[in-house]
Amino acid sequence: MKHRYLPMTPQDEKAMLDTIGIKSIDELFADIPEKVRFKGEYNIKPAKSESSLTKELSQLAAKNADSNTYASFLGAGVYDHYKPIIVDHVISRSEFYTAYTPYQPEISQGELQAIFEFQTMISELTGMEIANSSMYDGGTSLAEAGMLAAGHTRRKKILVSRAVHPESRDVVRSYALGQSITVEEIPLKDGHTDLDALKEMIDDNTAAVMIQYPNFFGQVENLKEIEPIVHEAGALFTVSSNPLALGALTPPGTLGADITVGDAQPFGIPEAFGGPHCGYFAVTKALMRKVPGRLVGETTDEDGRRGFVLTLQAREQHIRRDKATSNICSNQALNALAASVAMTALGKEGTKEMAIQNITKTYYMKQQLKAAGFEIAFDGAHFNEIVVKTGAPVKQLNASLLQKGMIGGYDLGLSYEEFDRHVLIAVTEQRTKEEIDAFVQEMGATHA
Repeated sequence: MKHRYLPMTPQDEKAMLDTIGIKSIDELFADIPEKVRFKGEYNIKPAKSESSLTKELSQLAAKNADSNTYASFLGAGVYDHYKPIIVDHVISRSEFYTAYTPYQPEISQGELQAIFEFQTMISELTGMEIANSSMYDGGTSLAEAGMLAAGHTRRKKILVSRAVHPESRDVVRSYALGQSITVEEIPLKDGHTDLDALKEMIDDNTAAVMIQYPNFFGQVENLKEIEPIVHEAGALFTVSSNPLALGALTPPGTLGADITVGDAQPFGIPEAFGGPHCGYFAVTKALMRKVPGRLVGETTDEDGRRGFVLTLQAREQHIRRDKATSNICSNQALNALAASVAMTALGKEGTKEMAIQNITKTYYMKQQLKAAGFEIAFDGAHFNEIVVKTGAPVKQLNASLLQKGMIGGYDLGLSYEEFDRHVLIAVTEQRTKEEIDAFVQEMGATHA
C-alpha cells in the first residue's frame, strides 16, 4: 500500500534527539511543571492502521448526500456545474499543486502566467479594466470592495441590498465594524432592490451601493436604472455577480459598475461542502492602486522574451503600513487556476451556451411547477434560481426529496422571515429533463 506520508521510525526519533542533545521526548517538556501536565488518557479512539482508518473514513464519507450521486437542486451561492475533465489534470501537476503564492516571482513564471490569464478572463467577463489575482471567496471580495469604497470616497456609510447573499452581507458588516463604517440594508420590492427606497437612503455620506446580479433570488437586477442613482450621489457602484451568468447577461462594467466582485466557483471548482472557493475582484483603472491583494503584469526580459511580474502589491507586508489598502495575505491560486482552465476549455461560445442552458432549464422548471399548481414568488428575468412557495415546511419537503435521491432547494425562511415556506430552487445545466420532472412530481406529492 502506498503511504500518503513518511512515517517516523524509532531510528529517526533517536537521530533527532541526539541532534538537539537530549535523551528522551520527556526532556522536551522539562520546563513545564509536573502539576499542570495531563496524566490521564485522552477520550479518543485507539490508533488504527492506515488501511483500517481509510476504510472507516470512506464509510463515513459515503453517508454524505452529494451531487455525484444525487440530483442537486440546491444553489444559494454554491452550484453543481459541469467541470471539464482537464481541470483536475492540470491543477494536479506538482508545479501548480504545491505552489502557495509567488513570493519569488522571478522563478514562478508558470504560476504568474496562470494568474495573469485568470485576471484577463475575469476582466473580459465583467467588462472591467483591471482584475486582481483572486481573493478568498465572494463574500470577502464584497467586503473588501466596501472597504475600498469607504477609503476612496472618505465616507462612512455603505448601502447593501437585502437581495445580496445573506452570508455576504454578514461579512460586509463584520469588516465594517472594525472601520467604524455604518451598513444599511436597502429593502426588497418584488424580489428586487427597492429603487425608491434606495433614492431615499442614499446621501453624501454613502461610500458604496452594493447590488447582486443576478441577485440571491435569481432575479436579474436593473443595473442600468441603479447606476445613475449611485453616481449622482458620488458613491461607488459595486456589483457582486455570478461570473457564469455574465456569459449571457450584459457585463456590469458596461453598465457603469466601479467595482465588480464575485465567486469563481461556477467555473471548474467543486462544491466541496461550501469551500474553499475563489473570489474575484475587478475595478476601473481609476481604482487600480486601491485594489487589495496583487496584480500580475506582462513584460519582456532583457532578451525580449515574454515574462510576468508582480506589478502591484497592496498589503503591509510589501509596502509601508500607512499605504496598505488591505491585509489580504494570499490568493486562491489553485482554485483560480481551476477556474482559468475551465474557462479556457469552455471558450466564449461554451460559456455562453452553458449560461443559456441555466436560463432555459430554470424556465422549464418554472413552467412545470406552475402547471403543478405551485406559486412562483417573483416574475421577471431570472438566472439559475427561482423562488417557490410551498404548502409544507421546506425541511419536510427536502427530507422527502432526499429519500428519492434528490437534494432539495434552500429554505429561505432561514434567512428571511417574510419568506417562511418558500424554497430557493437552483437548476443548472447538469440537470436533465427527467430529473426536473421527477423533482416536480415529488414536490407535488409532498405539497398535496
